[in-house]
Amino acid sequence: MEDPKIVDLPEKLLVGLRSTTSLAENNAAALWQQFMSRHREIGHRVGQEFYSVQEYPVNFFSQVVNPSTKFEKWAAVAVSSADNLPEGMELLTVPAGKYAVFVHKGPSSEFYVTASHIFGTWLPTSGFALDDRPHFEVMGEKYLGHLHADSEEEVWIPIK
Repeated sequence: MEDPKIVDLPEKLLVGLRSTTSLAENNAAALWQQFMSRHREIGHRVGQEFYSVQEYPVNFFSQVVNPSTKFEKWAAVAVSSADNLPEGMELLTVPAGKYAVFVHKGPSSEFYVTASHIFGTWLPTSGFALDDRPHFEVMGEKYLGHLHADSEEEVWIPIK
C-alpha cells in the first residue's frame, strides 16, 4: 500500500443523516439506504462526492478496540451553507486540521486490510498521532460500490 498524502483540511460543512452504531452492530447499510433516497433534497451542495463519517469517542483507539463500543456514523455530502436543512437531516462541521489520506481499493469487505496497514504499520512509524476529530471516507467518481473489486475510496485519518 502506498504512503498517504498529508493534507491540511480547512473546516468542512457536511449535511446528512447519522446513526449511533458499533463495529459489531454496523448499521451502515440501512443508514446509506435511507440517505441515498433523500440526498437530492440537500441544497448548497459542493461536489458530487459522498462522505461516510465516523465520530469515535475520545481514546477509542488508545486501547484494544471493543467491537461493542458505540460511535456516530454519518452518511453525508459537502455543502457551502447550512441554510434550509431538509427535515431530519443534520449539519456536521468537520474542524480544520491535518489528515493522512489513503486510498482503499476493492470491496468494503476487504477494508480491514487497509485499516490494518493504517493503524498497525503506518501510524506507529509515521511520527504522527491520531487526533480527536472525525474520520471519514470520500466516495467520488472512482467509487463503484461496496462490492466492486475495482472500487476506490479515499480514507481520511485525522493526525497531529
